[in-house]
Amino acid sequence: MEVLAHGLVGGFWSHCGLSEGVSMLCRPCFSDQKVNARYVSEVFKIGIQLENELERAEIERGVRKLMVDEDGMGMRVRARELKEKIDVSMKGGSTYHSMKSACGAYKTLHFKVVEATISR
Repeated sequence: MEVLAHGLVGGFWSHCGLSEGVSMLCRPCFSDQKVNARYVSEVFKIGIQLENELERAEIERGVRKLMVDEDGMGMRVRARELKEKIDVSMKGGSTYHSMKSACGAYKTLHFKVVEATISR
């Protein structure tokens, strides 16, 4: 994961799975990947969906648009911003705090059970 999240990674060729905050060249295969690719390319605007046959010229156009063109720069900026928003919501969100509290309660209970078992 560290390699995928490295700052020098400019984009992913993906079936529309994990992104790590970089833009994507999407080539969905089946199921929810097609819906994810539409969201990536049309809603979030952080990637390009390849829809036709995979020919050299189409792949080259997609890579150039993603990595060189001004559109690609915008996609990379939006992908980075979206990742930052998600990171903040995960670290400071209510679910994060609830899980942290539940884990703390579990640890406390576990230590009490261990102490009670040892003192017998």
